[in-house]
Amino acid sequence: MIFEIDNVEIYFDHKPILKAAYVKAETGKVTGLLGRNGSGKSSLLKILFGTLKPKYKLLRIDKKPILKRFYTTERVAMLPQFPLLPPRIKIEKAFDIYNVDFGDFSSVFLEMTSVKHQRARELSGGQQRIIEIYLVLKRNVDIVLLDEPFAQLSPLMIEKFSEIIQQEKTKKAIIITDHRYEAILEISDEVYLFQNKQTLSVTSKNDLIEMRYLPG
Repeated sequence: MIFEIDNVEIYFDHKPILKAAYVKAETGKVTGLLGRNGSGKSSLLKILFGTLKPKYKLLRIDKKPILKRFYTTERVAMLPQFPLLPPRIKIEKAFDIYNVDFGDFSSVFLEMTSVKHQRARELSGGQQRIIEIYLVLKRNVDIVLLDEPFAQLSPLMIEKFSEIIQQEKTKKAIIITDHRYEAILEISDEVYLFQNKQTLSVTSKNDLIEMRYLPG
């Protein structure tokens, strides 16, 4: 499955954020998005998901246009930057809703075994984020969108989730944005840099230096 969004144009307060932006993702690959704050990465994910309406976009799966809000198709799951789980929901219930096995989760994150009967509000921010990332990645969908998943995670947790992402990409298209460019370059098969209101293809760290995203 090839998933494309093209000719994205969006404005905030009459100020252009993206113009003619393009991103492609496909089953079996991780697509990484890099860019400075305000460059439009999160906005693009929300446009893909269907919760933000741009001035213009063209969304396609295998070259066929998708005309309705994408989340209504139940083919996509998204991890936003803000907390995903309602504060009062029990973790066991959240796993049931997402149809994800808690036993599999606790076998990977042994330190999280005891949270099963707790409510989301009783967990630390890091614990809640680990659960949310796992639920979104393991949900039975075609496309996963991850907005800054590594922000609250330790290097060990980033390594664990990098492995899970590589496992899940065999049956899903995964799009991920994060400020940890080393992690994005390492786990991604394709990378786009958001710059000057457009998206530019990136193949290496040297490209990021040449495009002045990183210092030389």
